[in-house]
Amino acid sequence: MADRVPMTTAGEARLREELQKLKSEDRPRVIASIAEAREHGDLKENAEYHAAREQQSFIEGRIQEIEGKLASAQVIDVTTMENTGRVIFGTTVHLVNMETDEEVSYQIVGEDEADIKQGKLSIASPIARALVGKNEGDVVAVRIPSGTVEYEIAEVQYI
Repeated sequence: MADRVPMTTAGEARLREELQKLKSEDRPRVIASIAEAREHGDLKENAEYHAAREQQSFIEGRIQEIEGKLASAQVIDVTTMENTGRVIFGTTVHLVNMETDEEVSYQIVGEDEADIKQGKLSIASPIARALVGKNEGDVVAVRIPSGTVEYEIAEVQYI
């Protein structure tokens, strides 16, 4: 069996919504498009038919991918855990750059949920790896391409 993949409850909910949409809306729509294109005759030169089949292939592949991710997911809900001030998967961490006093916040999430623009860091990212296991008040040195940046962990939220 594949290794368990950590995922937040929000990440699981988004995947389940996408899966539901693919199965209940997108799949039937494409099947109807294929049937309609078949009625137009010669399939060898029917661009609508080939486009619909390609779209069907993509949808079926995505359904399989999502089902596989959900099957191997280990859903972690930090809201049910006691806040010990320790950085773990799913927590939101407020950091202060020791050099510039710039403040940033990140939630540590699964690889599929990561979106830096929304402040969601992949558990596999260098910053997240440096933070996990540390506590509020700790100073963490993070190696980045341009050198090393030191952050103080100002607050850890289990939200």
